[in-house]
Amino acid sequence: MIRIRNFFKFLCPVLLSLSIMHPVMANPDQPSPKPQEPLHIGWATCDTTPPELPVSMAGQFHVRLSEGVENPLSGTALVLSSGEEAVAFLSVDLISISNELRDDFRKALVEILPGLDPRKVILNATHSHAAPEVRNLLTMAGGTSPDVQSNAVDGFPSAAMSVSECRNHLAVTLARCAADAWRARKPGKVAFGMDYAVVGRNRRWVDKDGKSHMYGLTTPEDREIFRNIEGCEDHSLNLLATYDAAGTLTGVIVNIPSPSQESELSFLLSPDFWHETRKELAGRLGPHVYLLPQCSAAGDITSHLIHENAAHERMLELRGQSQKEDIARKIVDSVARILPAIEGTAESAPVLRHEIAVLDLPATKVSSSQAEEAEAAARNSRSRYDEEVQKLKDNPDLKSDPRWYLAPTKAFRRASWHQEVKLRYDRQQRGEGLTVPVECHFVRLGDVAFATNPFEYFLDFGTQIKLRSPFIQTFLVQLAGGGSYVPSPRSVAGGGYGAVPASNPVGPEGGQVLADETVERLKSLSH
Repeated sequence: MIRIRNFFKFLCPVLLSLSIMHPVMANPDQPSPKPQEPLHIGWATCDTTPPELPVSMAGQFHVRLSEGVENPLSGTALVLSSGEEAVAFLSVDLISISNELRDDFRKALVEILPGLDPRKVILNATHSHAAPEVRNLLTMAGGTSPDVQSNAVDGFPSAAMSVSECRNHLAVTLARCAADAWRARKPGKVAFGMDYAVVGRNRRWVDKDGKSHMYGLTTPEDREIFRNIEGCEDHSLNLLATYDAAGTLTGVIVNIPSPSQESELSFLLSPDFWHETRKELAGRLGPHVYLLPQCSAAGDITSHLIHENAAHERMLELRGQSQKEDIARKIVDSVARILPAIEGTAESAPVLRHEIAVLDLPATKVSSSQAEEAEAAARNSRSRYDEEVQKLKDNPDLKSDPRWYLAPTKAFRRASWHQEVKLRYDRQQRGEGLTVPVECHFVRLGDVAFATNPFEYFLDFGTQIKLRSPFIQTFLVQLAGGGSYVPSPRSVAGGGYGAVPASNPVGPEGGQVLADETVERLKSLSH
C-alpha cells in the first residue's frame, strides 16, 4: 500500500502538468467560440377586433355572423434579438393562421419594416372559435372561396367586412404590431420555468364497441355505453419570462396544451378565456406585464369537461365564478408560483438560434371505400341543403329569425367537407397530392426550445417530442398555421370526428414523421 501511495504521489503531479499543457477538450484547429451577444427584447400589443361589424366567425360547420363583441380581440408580439439573430413570436386571437393570412402579413411587414425578415416572425393562433373567419373555405365543387357562405343561400345576410377584407385588415394590423415590438427592443433578460394548471381535458371517449367519439356523454344512453377516455392529458404550463436590464418583469409567454373554446358556440366576438387570463394577470402583476399565449400539442384536448359537469358547475356557482374565470385563476396561480422561483436565474445573453424548414409530410392515403363513403355522405348533405333551401322558398317568413341561415349553411359546408375526401382520392389516383408541405420553426433560447407546427396535433405526438427533446423545457406551439387534425394511431383506430379522412389531410404516419423531424432538429440546435 505504501508503494502504491508513493507511486500516485509521483504520478498525480505529472498528470496535472500534462493536463495543463494539453487540456483534454482543446482543439488547436478550432477557434474559440465567440461570446454570445447580449439579448434585446421588445414587446407590443394591438387590438385586432374588426373595425366594422358584423363579420363571419370561424369554427363550427354552420356560418355565424357576429352579433356583437363580448371582449376585444388582440395580438401580442415579442421580439428577441442577439447580434444578427432575431426571432419574433406573435400570438393572435384566431382559430388558426391560414396561409393566406401569413402571406398577406409578410407582404405588409416588408412594406412597414424592411429591415426585418418577415419569416422571422412566428404567428400562432389561440384557437378561439369566437374570432373572425380569415380562411378560404371549401366549396361543394372543390377548390376554395373566401366567402363561401355567399354562394350557399339566396338572400344571405351581408357582412360589413368580407373574409378577404377582414384578413387584409388583420394582416396590416399585425404587421404594425410586430414592427412596434421590433422598435421597442432594449437590453433585457429571460428566465424559464414550469408548473401545472388543470385546463385541458381529453375530449375523446370510447364506447363499449371500441368506437371513439369527440364530446357527447350528454345523454343516459351515451353514459351507458361509455367505457373509457381515449387518451392521456397534459396539465403542464411552460413559462418564459422577460425582464428589463434592471430586473423588472416585462412579459410572459404562457404555453399550455389546451385550445380556447369555451365560447365556441357564441355569436359574440371573444378571445375566450385568454381575456379573463389577461385581466387576472394584470390585476396581480400590473398592467405593464405583457401576456403572449401559446397552445401546445392538444389536438384531442379541450378546456370543456365531458364528465362530472354537474359537480363542477355547482362549485363554480358556489364560488361565484364563470368557467373562463376559473381557468384564468388556475393559469395565473401557476404563473405566480413560477416567477419567484426563477427570477434569480434570468440570463442576459443566452444562445439564440432560429431555423425554418418546409417539411413534406406524407398525406393521408384515402382508400376507394373511404372515397365512396365520403361521396355518399356528401350527397346526403347536398340533399339536406336542398331541403333547407326549399323550406325557405316555401315559407319566406322563416327569414324573420335572425339566425335562419344556420341550417342551410351547415349542410352546405358538410357537403363540401365530405366531397373534398373524394377529390383527394382522385388526385392521389393521378399521383398528385401525396405529400403535404408544412412550414415549421425551431428556436433555441439557452436551455429551452420552441418547435411549431400548423396543426391540431394530438397529444401522443407532443408528449413524445417532449420526452425525446434534449432541452430542459420544450415549448411546442401548434396552430402556427392553417390547422386540421393530426390524430394518433389509437384515435384513427377508434374513428370519430377529428380522426377520419375528412378531418385529416395528414394522418398518424405524417404525424410521426413530423415528430421525428422535430426531435432531430432540436438535437441539432442543442449542439
